[in-house]
This record gives sequence, structure tokens and C-alpha cells, in this order.
Amino acid sequence: MGTIGPTTTIDLSEMYIVRKTYEDKAQKYIRMHGSLNFGGGGSFYDVFYVYKNFGFMPESAYQGLNYGQPAHNHHEMDAVLKAYVDALKDEDILTTAWFNGFKGILDAYLGAVPDNFAYKGKTYTPRTFADEVVKINPDDYINITSFTHHPFYSKFAIEVPDNWLWGQAYNVTMDELVEIADNAIKNGYTIAWGADVSEVYFSHRIGVAVVPDLDIQELVVTERSRWEKVDNSKYNLDMPRTEKVITQDMRQTSFDNFKTTDDHGLHIVGLAKDQNGTEYYIVKNSWNTDNPYDGYVYVSKAFFKFKTMNFVVHKDAIPAGIKTKLKI
Repeated sequence: MGTIGPTTTIDLSEMYIVRKTYEDKAQKYIRMHGSLNFGGGGSFYDVFYVYKNFGFMPESAYQGLNYGQPAHNHHEMDAVLKAYVDALKDEDILTTAWFNGFKGILDAYLGAVPDNFAYKGKTYTPRTFADEVVKINPDDYINITSFTHHPFYSKFAIEVPDNWLWGQAYNVTMDELVEIADNAIKNGYTIAWGADVSEVYFSHRIGVAVVPDLDIQELVVTERSRWEKVDNSKYNLDMPRTEKVITQDMRQTSFDNFKTTDDHGLHIVGLAKDQNGTEYYIVKNSWNTDNPYDGYVYVSKAFFKFKTMNFVVHKDAIPAGIKTKLKI
């Protein structure tokens, strides 16, 4: 869903973005002779790339459910597309038919993309719909990260497989990462958050993500069950714990050792405090609503500092002093 202005809500087609990124990803994969990540998923940069280069469509015009199932399940499509490009990546000469064949697979699973469509009584193309209805400036949305293997206040492409477009992020300190996020939420902005969610102490089922001041692997079974079994000693906001103090070096080491990985995109929508005054980000997850908080997860600031890969926020949500450092 996209919100334009204070009251207008537009249900956008996610599968149009999937479709267009898959097409360009295939072209790049072939040019790189397969030396590129190819599969489902990507980065936040993909959304703005599609908007800028192709436009957007409403959900009503392109649902992407062309394979007899009521909900999205792309395992088969992903496998077929990967097998197709792998069969071609080492060819000396490609025919002019290969890309039409690739698009034919996408047509079979997602449906052909209409040249134009009706929306609220008017006909649009993806370009005119983006420009006349959605009306955002993709350059207003800034990608932020924090690592020490590049200079602070520079831009670089985060070295993770899903960043197939090599989209660049602005590099700030870990404390500024939090400062930007807090300023955004407190001033009415939300945040597209890319994070490592494969940690034992990120629990969608329990609805909490924290960094306990202990090593999970060393817990005895009865203690470990607090984190791994929602029906046995639930960990929730009634049971706050002491957390590790996260440093910039800890964050960098975890990334360098592949302990912090590029897993998932979530949506930060608010701030909350527990009974001890510890602050958490309120995070909307896409996995389901079957947890104590109807699908939301309370993410501690320690977890945010430690396991944030990057986030995207509107440039006006960035504090003035940091914007000056970044030359935005």
C-alpha cells in the first residue's frame, strides 16, 4: 500500500515491481555470465528504480496471480526462470528470441503487462499513473547504512547478493543511524527497514527482537526455550531483559564474519517503551498476524543497532546536521 498525502491511499501492484526487476535482472545476469545473484527478492532500491524507469500500476490492473492459486507462491516460477537463464548464460551467441522467451515465462505466471489500464474512470499507462496519481519523487528517498569498511558520509553499494542493481547507500555512524530513525518516527515518517532476522533472538512468534546480554548458544535448554518456544515461558514486554551494549566495532565484525546477513524488509511505524523505559521500534512484518501483537514485532534499539543492514527514509526525515554532512 502507498499513502499519498494525508488522506489518499493507493493499493499498488507489488507484482508489477517484481515483473520489471526480474526482466532487468535477467539482462544483467546474462551480461555477467551468471556472476550475479538471480532469484526472488531484491532491495528497497528496486522499488524506486522501477518507479523512475517504468512507472507504477495499481493492484487492480496487475495482480500477478495467473497460475491457479489464491495467494502468491513463486517457488515454481523462480526455479523455472533460474533454469532458463542458466541455460543461456554461457552461450557464445544469443539469438534475438531469448528475452522474449524469458518474458513469456513471466506472462505465464504473472500475466502479460497491459499497455494501459483504467483507474477511477481514467486511462493510464504505468508512466502516467506514476506521474499523475502516485506523484512521488524517487530521489527524495534516501538509503542509509553504517559500516566502517567505507568512509563515513560517503556513498557505496552495500556488498550483499540481493543488491543486484548495486544501489548506493549513504554511510553514517551507528549512533546517527539511530538518530535518523528516531527523528523520522517522531516527525511522522515511517522507515523501510532491511535487517537480519535469522537470529534466534528475533522472534516473530513472540513478537520481540532483542540482544540479550548472554550467548544464545550457551543457554541451557530451559532458558533457551524462552526464546524458541512461544508456548513455554513467553518472552514479551512483561519480561524485559538486560541487553548487550552494541558498539560500531561489534556491528562491523558481525557483518564481516557473515553473522549479519541481508534477510528481510520490514516497516518501522512507531516507538514504544517497556515498563523499565527501554525503547523499542514498532515494526510491521509481512509474515502473518499470528503472534501476540497481530503481526507486529517490538525491536529493541540494541537489536536495531546490531542487525540493521540499511533503511530507506524520506530525506526530510534526516536531521539537518546529518544532511549537511551527507551533502543532501
